[in-house]
Amino acid sequence: MTISRRRYLLWFFLFSLVTVTAANDSPKGRYLLFVGTYTEKESKGIYAYRFDSASSELTPLGLAAETTNPSFLAVDPSHRFLYAVNEIQKYKEASSGVVSAFAIDSQKGDRQTGKLQLLNAVASRGADPCYIAFDKTGKYALVANYTGGSVAVFPVQADGHIGESSAFVQHAGSSVNRERQEGPHAHWIETTPDNRFAIAVDLGLDELLIYRFDSKNGSLTPNHPPYAKLDPGAGPRHLAFHPNGKFVYVVNELQSSITAFAYDASHGQLRKLKTVSTLPKNFSGSNDTAEIQVHPSGKFLFASNRGHDTIALFSIDSKTGALTLADHFPTQGKTPRNFEIDPTGKFLFVANQNTNNIVVFRIDPNNGRLTATKQTLDVPSPVCLKFVAVE
Repeated sequence: MTISRRRYLLWFFLFSLVTVTAANDSPKGRYLLFVGTYTEKESKGIYAYRFDSASSELTPLGLAAETTNPSFLAVDPSHRFLYAVNEIQKYKEASSGVVSAFAIDSQKGDRQTGKLQLLNAVASRGADPCYIAFDKTGKYALVANYTGGSVAVFPVQADGHIGESSAFVQHAGSSVNRERQEGPHAHWIETTPDNRFAIAVDLGLDELLIYRFDSKNGSLTPNHPPYAKLDPGAGPRHLAFHPNGKFVYVVNELQSSITAFAYDASHGQLRKLKTVSTLPKNFSGSNDTAEIQVHPSGKFLFASNRGHDTIALFSIDSKTGALTLADHFPTQGKTPRNFEIDPTGKFLFVANQNTNNIVVFRIDPNNGRLTATKQTLDVPSPVCLKFVAVE
């Protein structure tokens, strides 16, 4: 074989190797962003965007699924299915909302277009469901029914279909705010990091109800003690765990505050530490908080103020769990509802419900401060944001 011939074969082999490697390399830093909305006005359901975290480029993909009031979304751990609670009061003549299951995998949906295919829907077993999340096995979805004042667990089948509830708990009682706390109003439920317990946040009771969760059959049984109390009239809404699993933070809607708890994972018990305001001292207007999230680094906590229309930034002492208010950042819109930190931890997306826009901020990794990227998405009545990796 001549030298030129050997060189040609070597070049061809190297070129082929590079080509095959490039073809098999999955896209990195590329995501679909799904947006849940209220559909009383212009919105028709769930909307989708394509997001490239490397370039921060966003591409609108339009309506992903037409469905009524998909106010909160959840993505299963396999990233093949998306679930929504339809926040309505009546379903098939019963006082109930709906849990809807959608496929987003290559067999039933299309990750490139962001389209969703409805698999099935079941009754949420309470009016106005407002939150849904998965247990750590991905086999069960947990739902909070706001007006119904109840929580329920639903098994999820391998093909993504959602089954009838495996557990249901009706909360009972009231608290001091006669307009907002005349009865129970479950607003959030998730399992603990070890999946042994489930915590339900009830705005109407000023309580965090703690249940033992059995991942084999999807059951809920009261823990001992069965709850932790908030200040009367606090109106707890959402909860966030610190990445170290030692601390829990609850945003209180009616009090515009955050309460820190120490968490005993061995017994599923919460011990109240301190409550801090989400507002500046000189603010005298009306305000309701909405969302709370701890940054993946564990160094910062964010909370949304509706009225003050800001994201409040707190620094976290990882040893004591203590919060220190650092600053407030205008959301460039009205009534910031849900916000979401992207999977890279570099960006924070804020859904401004009453100005029909989502504003994107860059997060400073050193101090958590937010800087607007000048990217704004036009979405009617956005209330929930969820990312899915493009695979």
